Amino acid sequence: MSLAHALPHDLPNWSTVYLYFREWKQAGVWEQVNAALRREVRVSVGREPKPSAAIVDSQSIKTSSVRGDARGYDGGKKIQGRKRHLLVDTLGLLLKVKVLAADIADREGAMVLLLSLVGKLPRLLLIWADSGYAGTPFKQWVKDHLAIRLEIVKHAWTGLRGVWAPQGTTID
Repeated sequence: MSLAHALPHDLPNWSTVYLYFREWKQAGVWEQVNAALRREVRVSVGREPKPSAAIVDSQSIKTSSVRGDARGYDGGKKIQGRKRHLLVDTLGLLLKVKVLAADIADREGAMVLLLSLVGKLPRLLLIWADSGYAGTPFKQWVKDHLAIRLEIVKHAWTGLRGVWAPQGTTID
């Protein structure tokens, strides 16, 4: 199915829609819209408009062998494709995303992702991450480049139904 058939009939020609999408993407309009909506949601639930804490993680996604952005092999997940590196606030609202080849390590991808935030989130003081981001060099890099504390969250395996839970948590 072509893109022209996928668009609703009341939209302009697909090439016009794509032209505006590309121009707005390059001008940063989509990031501004996301930031404005995120601020609105945070305020509506009684939070400060800008977060003081965030969570970084990544997800490997399988892609086809068609042309396009860089792909790589994530040996840990055994996936040929790309990896989404995400930074979200404590409500799970998107702060930043970067898509790279799947063979890029979590720490390296996070450096690319986080470097683009310098000076953009002045209230951000703490980033939580899983063990894929552990290591003194990365922790120090975050401190030196962003003046933010990186905390590695450790989980205890509960052994019940394959559930991860923080240490000390009991599952009924």
